[in-house]
Amino acid sequence: MLKLSKLATAVALLVAGTAAVAGEVEVLHWWTSGGEAKSVAELKKIMQEKGHSWKDFAVAGGGGDNAMTVLKSRVVSGNAPAAAQIKGPALQEWAAEGVLANLDPVAKADNWDALLPTVVADIMKYKGNYIAAPVNVHRVNWMWANPAVLKKAGVANAPKTWPEFFAAADKVKKAGFVAVAHGGQNWQDFTTFESVVLGIGGAKFYHDALVKLDQKALTSATMTKSLETFRKVHGYVDAASPGRDWNLATAMVIQEKAAFQFMGDWAKGEFTTAGKVPGKDYICAAAPGTDSAYTFNVDSFAMFKLKDAAAQKAQADLASSIMGVPFQEIFNLNKGSIPVRLNMDMGKFDDCAKLSAKAFVASAKAGSLEPSIAHGMAVPPAAAGAIQDAVSQFWNDDKISVADGVKNIAKAAKTQ
Repeated sequence: MLKLSKLATAVALLVAGTAAVAGEVEVLHWWTSGGEAKSVAELKKIMQEKGHSWKDFAVAGGGGDNAMTVLKSRVVSGNAPAAAQIKGPALQEWAAEGVLANLDPVAKADNWDALLPTVVADIMKYKGNYIAAPVNVHRVNWMWANPAVLKKAGVANAPKTWPEFFAAADKVKKAGFVAVAHGGQNWQDFTTFESVVLGIGGAKFYHDALVKLDQKALTSATMTKSLETFRKVHGYVDAASPGRDWNLATAMVIQEKAAFQFMGDWAKGEFTTAGKVPGKDYICAAAPGTDSAYTFNVDSFAMFKLKDAAAQKAQADLASSIMGVPFQEIFNLNKGSIPVRLNMDMGKFDDCAKLSAKAFVASAKAGSLEPSIAHGMAVPPAAAGAIQDAVSQFWNDDKISVADGVKNIAKAAKTQ
């Protein structure tokens, strides 16, 4: 993280610069294609209906990395946008620099504390004050399956446990199909690892190991079993996996070339685009052993401090609109995720989204709703990156023993 605080006086970080004209909101995001672009257009429309002008600050590519580079440059120069797409612990890093606005007046007026699960609300806060507005919820611990492939392989139902999964995968392999469609990229490896750890150890162990980064949990017998299971999953991936994009792995399931994929619910958009119907053409199920738990990836917009009163009003209306029912519905219908509000009517959503929403509410009540480490929600970026590297090295190199894999991950967790 670029240390902005050292430059605060010199560049007047709290000044909104040219962006702060009356009633204007400049919004930095990287939603530039498909349903995401449609959703941004809806938010723009809502703001215009409230009498404000919208200035689009879209930075495509890099999964947000490019946008963050541009954002740092803008903030350092004293020309921060009104809002920027930032998520997870990175929100706390920006807030610690003193550049984010306090959204408590909006949050209290709209009762955000009652509308959000505590674990999600806490991520949106810094020192007890809201500094960001959450947009959606992606469930990460999904397993996608093709029922036609399962039927041809003699598998009756989607497996619910890891032993059931490996028995099914053996049948799929024997029938001549790829058992696990996977793209050999580090973040995809990490996504699968996350679901394996959750399934083997449960929500409390996941929290201790991959949220608290507790060394006792990271070096435990449960982590050893998790890595043994993770390595076994790798045995069902095809040789062409390295470097494959996630959507191409999803296409393998859609095209009846593969049986299963472990991926967040953004994969559903690929099935939808292909004209496939959940429950008929594809199965969405929790990854083995994770039915009663939920790892989440929540997109959010952080709001930067502005001086102009009209710009502040526009910014507050933006935060309120993001959490409002109309935007929560249209955005998530387009994106494949679910609303972050707990009281939403899911009538217009498909069966996978309804299943996700039901699990989201149930896990929030049960204390098994956990932030995704693979998608930037659980730990600071430096530690997450180091653990991801250790996980991918283990996945890609059979010469690394399970014992050494455990040691490497535990060591990476100490990265600051």
